[in-house]
Amino acid sequence: MIEAFSGLFTAFGLSASAGLNAYLPLLVVALAARYTNLIQLNEPWNVMTNGWVIATLVVLLLIEMTVDKIPAVDTVNDVLQTVGRPVAGAILFAAGSGVVGDLNPIVAFVAGLLVAGTVHTAKSVARPAVTATTAGAGNWLVSILEDILALIAAVLSILLPIIIGLTVIFLLLLYFWWRSKRHSPVTA
Repeated sequence: MIEAFSGLFTAFGLSASAGLNAYLPLLVVALAARYTNLIQLNEPWNVMTNGWVIATLVVLLLIEMTVDKIPAVDTVNDVLQTVGRPVAGAILFAAGSGVVGDLNPIVAFVAGLLVAGTVHTAKSVARPAVTATTAGAGNWLVSILEDILALIAAVLSILLPIIIGLTVIFLLLLYFWWRSKRHSPVTA
């Protein structure tokens, strides 16, 4: 039972971190699966441990980390990543913890899409505000903080999945509560 929750929370944490940076958590999982026993990837996800896939993830990560620091280009990148980040989250949710064996693969894939998509949406909404309020000067700092947060979330999702899983669930609930309050009519 603990193993099932641990795997589910790992999946939540990894897919949430993909909402910030698609390639960083994919690379963390690929390296952890290839060089440690912390993660075992089931078929077909074990292809992520292939050297060419890892090299491709490194290149994509370097591109994403570079363009995400440039004002206006980061907004274009966020639009392009509207597909990439949720798909990465779906792959990580399905693959990252072996939940595919315990959970219907379609349900796992959709859950990952929703978690990463929600985080990506929040990031995409906040970024133009950062650009506007700092005239673009704060973009690189916010981007670095997002990358650090994505890395920490991915690593901790593997090492301390229950804590990260509960944190992600709490933050998602808080986000949905905040959105409902923001869009509800004010009654006098």
